Amino acid sequence: MNTKKSYLSSFVLVTLLFFLWGFITVLVDSLIPRLRELFTLSYFEAGLVQFAFFGAYFVLSIPAGYLLSKIGYKKGIILGLLTMGLGCILFYPAASMRLFPIFLLAYFTLAAGITILQVAANPYVAVLGSESEASSRLNLSQAFNSLGTAIAPIAGAWFILRDHIKTQEQIAALTAEAKTLYLNAEAAAVQKPFLGIAMFIVLIAVFFAFVRLPKLMEEKNTGTYLQALKHKRLSMGVLGIFFYVGAEVAIGSYLVNYFLEMNMVEAIKNHSFMTTIVETILNTGITDNDNKAIVGVFVTFYWSGAMIGRFVGAALTKYIRPAKVLALFVSGAIALVLVSASSGGFLAMWSILAVGLFNSIMFPTIFTLSIEGIGDLKPKASGLLCTAIVGGAIIPPVFGWFTDRYGFHISLIFVACCYGYILFFSRFALKDKSVSKFVYLKEEE
Repeated sequence: MNTKKSYLSSFVLVTLLFFLWGFITVLVDSLIPRLRELFTLSYFEAGLVQFAFFGAYFVLSIPAGYLLSKIGYKKGIILGLLTMGLGCILFYPAASMRLFPIFLLAYFTLAAGITILQVAANPYVAVLGSESEASSRLNLSQAFNSLGTAIAPIAGAWFILRDHIKTQEQIAALTAEAKTLYLNAEAAAVQKPFLGIAMFIVLIAVFFAFVRLPKLMEEKNTGTYLQALKHKRLSMGVLGIFFYVGAEVAIGSYLVNYFLEMNMVEAIKNHSFMTTIVETILNTGITDNDNKAIVGVFVTFYWSGAMIGRFVGAALTKYIRPAKVLALFVSGAIALVLVSASSGGFLAMWSILAVGLFNSIMFPTIFTLSIEGIGDLKPKASGLLCTAIVGGAIIPPVFGWFTDRYGFHISLIFVACCYGYILFFSRFALKDKSVSKFVYLKEEE
């Protein structure tokens, strides 16, 4: 029972980290409206922010896995937190000097810390108890990550975006003195929240330095990445993560444009219930808002569905083989994408939004299925799987290319193909005999 209590307390502590990096990742998005004016950015330059984020996963995941196999999970978590704290601190000089390259460095450093945490925390949660419930635990931790992403926009609105942000044209019209005062105030609006976050993260790192976490695996430099990739399920899982993240980000990134192309604004304005949703969330009359804001309200349902689905998935994967749950959810996602691609109006809108619910369990379930039975190679396997998150930087532009040439309905078929590979992976995992099958029985106390 003492071991179980130790596992439970460790699970709670590490799950708090999932919430933290989800919250901070989305909170940084609140900076973009301010930074675009503060640095006088083009939309292309603003887009480099996401490139810096996903680039950290691509560049650092494998080195992080190698590092963790040498220093262990606890030190890896502390290193990840301190790196995140350094990234937040770098926002201070970036805002003061108004140099965009320093901001990109700050964001890359923040993302590097999150990458190290991802590589450390995901496999640690997976082995923090019986292997049969690994997917259930990771789905629950990822659910709190989604909770952080859901709360962050509200915090951003209150602490970062609450006051009026001038456009580049309005800034240019100011006198030299007024412009200096305004830009200094804008810099302070960015600096204060992130200095506070940096202090909070460092305190958590200090706390983890003194807390006792159970050693669950041999924490040594074991094996190579090539040896890890010889496990067929892992190599297939790396592609599964690539296509999942790419498909999820592609849909989420283009929802506003998709709804505008379908002329959903007029449909929403002519539907009393939809109008009520918009006015309730925006707290203003529907005619007082830009068309992008009106349809953008409904994107909330896509990401909220991911949070709800992960809580549901945590329960389902506790009693049903995770590969079966994955096959069921990905089949639902494929069906909904194809419904949206072949229809229009509210049916097309709500079917694509509902994909978020079915996306929910994919990352944690693919992750745990991929590292099942891989033993001390888990740190390196985690590094490979987290590297595949770069799919979020590659699939969306391909989706956009298809959209430019053939329209949204054809490009959605491309997304369905991405999910099709994940369905293939789930079927393979169900039939794979290379590791022992799950036995869903409660362990003897």
